[in-house]
Amino acid sequence: MFTMYIIIMLVIVLAAGIYIFFRLRRLLEFYGADTSSKRIKAVNIILAVIPALFCMVLFSNTAVIILHITAAFMLFDIIAYATSKICGKKQKGMVQAALSWFSLSGILPLLTALAVIVYGYYNMNNIRAAEYIINTDKITGSYRILFLSDIHYGTVQNKKVLQDKISVINSHQPDIVILGGDITEEGTSKEEMQEVFKLLGGLENRYGIYYVYGNHDRQPYTNHRTYTDEELVQEISQNGITVLEDSYIEIEQDLILAGRADATMGRTSDRLPPGEILKGADKDKYIIMADHQPVEASENNKNNVSLELSGHTHGGQIWPAGLVSGIAGVLNYGEYKEGNCKVIVSSGVAGWTYSMRTGKHCEYVVIDIKGKR
Repeated sequence: MFTMYIIIMLVIVLAAGIYIFFRLRRLLEFYGADTSSKRIKAVNIILAVIPALFCMVLFSNTAVIILHITAAFMLFDIIAYATSKICGKKQKGMVQAALSWFSLSGILPLLTALAVIVYGYYNMNNIRAAEYIINTDKITGSYRILFLSDIHYGTVQNKKVLQDKISVINSHQPDIVILGGDITEEGTSKEEMQEVFKLLGGLENRYGIYYVYGNHDRQPYTNHRTYTDEELVQEISQNGITVLEDSYIEIEQDLILAGRADATMGRTSDRLPPGEILKGADKDKYIIMADHQPVEASENNKNNVSLELSGHTHGGQIWPAGLVSGIAGVLNYGEYKEGNCKVIVSSGVAGWTYSMRTGKHCEYVVIDIKGKR
């Protein structure tokens, strides 16, 4: 995994550096600079190397901003090239000439990149509801499920955004609240960890609040933890939240809620398979499986799981990550079906590492499961 990251990083840095160098030279020429002089060549190299070096730290806002600006310039270069090939130089009109001028001058690409970045920051600090309706003959009556995942509290999203949203979330009057992991992370302080679980513990519910661990909650990716596993468990339990880790509970007479240990870094050997978790359960009932990462849907289907709830992907927080993962077959965002098992993947309440979202939005999920009357 680390080797792959290094390779990807070097490819991105090299490609960005080469493109930035040649695009800057065109900009310098456009503004009348003599690109044949040694001084201008040196400036050109320095101005290309600096942003490329910033891109070496891919998990930073600076790198994402630079890459968005670079992508905007590339997009307009492609548009300008395609337009010139389609229309030809002789048919060049005022609109095409204006587009070419704004593109070559860098004004249009910069304004476009700025608009996307501003939208990304706005998008990170706005949470909306994603609503689903599921009909089934396995239950009588109905259940309203509230699913929140990937809050990453105290890091990339202003804490007041979630705090101010609690009353709106409560207005949905859920029967069951499920917390899908990564509620906290390495950048969350002990005080913030305590704050968020107190906040979530106050959510309205009829049958309880349940929690599955994500890959960040126990702060495994740092040597400087701000709280211990014991402190985390204590805070969760004293706020009336039940941890489901390779275990299940029965709710009323017709619904089973199960939760899995996280498949951290693709390792599944440390957690029980669905068949073992549900051993002894009545599989004719409606079974919900909460799993932080959207994996093993086929195994859930084989074990009569009716609904899998997951997060982790952030829906592709930075475009085009979601598009690429979707093409690769990853259950990235939204509603999927694996046999008789429905899978809902949330983009999460917040994001990770980057303070912006140029891909999917921030959300909490409301699911109405409606049975026979």
